[in-house]
Amino acid sequence: MHLLRSTDIALRVVMLLASGDGRLTVDQLSAALGVPRNHLAKVVQRLQRNGFVATTRGRDGGVGLPDGAAATSVGAVVRALEGDGEVVDCEGPPCPLRGGCHLRGALRTAQLAFLAALDAVTVGELLAEPAGPVLLDLVPGPRRPGGTP
Repeated sequence: MHLLRSTDIALRVVMLLASGDGRLTVDQLSAALGVPRNHLAKVVQRLQRNGFVATTRGRDGGVGLPDGAAATSVGAVVRALEGDGEVVDCEGPPCPLRGGCHLRGALRTAQLAFLAALDAVTVGELLAEPAGPVLLDLVPGPRRPGGTP
């Protein structure tokens, strides 16, 4: 299973935000994660639409986590960004083996097992040593107050 680059970035954003107690700007997130600002802004927008982050505009604005975000499963984030599509597309163009092939079912079983394993891990658990301190060191300077906008 291969995650989209935007899903990888989204998981890193959520982890970085969970590691502190304040909001970060898109520019701070972009610099800390080494991701182009425009791409990161699109990822943050998707996270916000799905309720994984909260955004506040203005001088003291930024991106933060809503209450209880540390209990969010990694599987929920991956599903929201990756969608529920199958690993292979047997319909377009139609595969001549689809009537008697067992590959599609095996891949779907593997995909469900992959997501079930991610469901067992919360965002908060991703902050355990040694990741937590490393994440805190990624953002120079103070974070904006009000981690829960």
